[in-house]
Amino acid sequence: MVDPSDPTAFIFLYKRNLIPLYVVLCSLVWVLHDYFITLEDEVTYIWKQSHNFARFMFFWIRYYTIVLLIFEVVQTYSLTLPGARTRERCLAAYLAVRIVGAISLWSVEIIMQLRIYALFNRSKKVAFFNGILFLISIGLFLRILVVNAFRRTDIIEPFIGWPLPGCPLVNCSGHWTLWIPATVYEFFLFGLALYKAATSSTAGIKLNHRPSLMAVLLQENLLYFLVIGCILTFNNIMVVGATRIPWFGFGPFHASIGIATSRIFIHLRKFSTKEMEGESAPSLEEIRFVDPAPSIA
Repeated sequence: MVDPSDPTAFIFLYKRNLIPLYVVLCSLVWVLHDYFITLEDEVTYIWKQSHNFARFMFFWIRYYTIVLLIFEVVQTYSLTLPGARTRERCLAAYLAVRIVGAISLWSVEIIMQLRIYALFNRSKKVAFFNGILFLISIGLFLRILVVNAFRRTDIIEPFIGWPLPGCPLVNCSGHWTLWIPATVYEFFLFGLALYKAATSSTAGIKLNHRPSLMAVLLQENLLYFLVIGCILTFNNIMVVGATRIPWFGFGPFHASIGIATSRIFIHLRKFSTKEMEGESAPSLEEIRFVDPAPSIA
């Protein structure tokens, strides 16, 4: 907690506010760079795919992430303009960046639920249970968000008039609880994927000396769920201030989630396409015809 009467508080907050200005730009550049280096695979393996929900979700995550980072850059820098920083605008910015970021995370969690649904042989009971927990995590998030937003508005009031680059980065004591519901839900899904990987009888089956599609799906689910869970955990630790890592905004968090999700989609589609095409089967050039054995006179 920053004390407004502390002579060093202005220098501390000024330096702290500068960090997100640079990091959010780097996050946007990172997303755009990844987009262009994977665009060829997107055209090859996603554009030609038949219209279905998975294809829609790929495009949604892919391009929503780009729009989200552009929105964050515009909002972050617009609040540094003279006269743009007010109590009401800081409250609106606080709510907006977290809600649009939560939409990205919720979209990813829908994809995760579909993967768990597929892993458990399309079990309606598993899907229903995961859906209920998902709705509960959303409700808890929104409740904590509203409570923290108004608490933070009162806390930043003494700092609004300071010549800072953007809204004062001062959070209330319970700010770190915002992403706890999502983090717990992510690790619950990770636990389901881990259980399926340990009990699946098809995970070790290989076809033509290659892992099966189910094995690849299990491996990527474990890695994907773990990565998302660790990102959320790191974000919570950073907000709490348990480490010396300064708060650098949601840019890297949103960028990494979008990039990881897009790459998993492309990789799985690439593998399934090659599997269906029988890439490991011998080509015509590799087939050799042998002359029949000479008859005995």
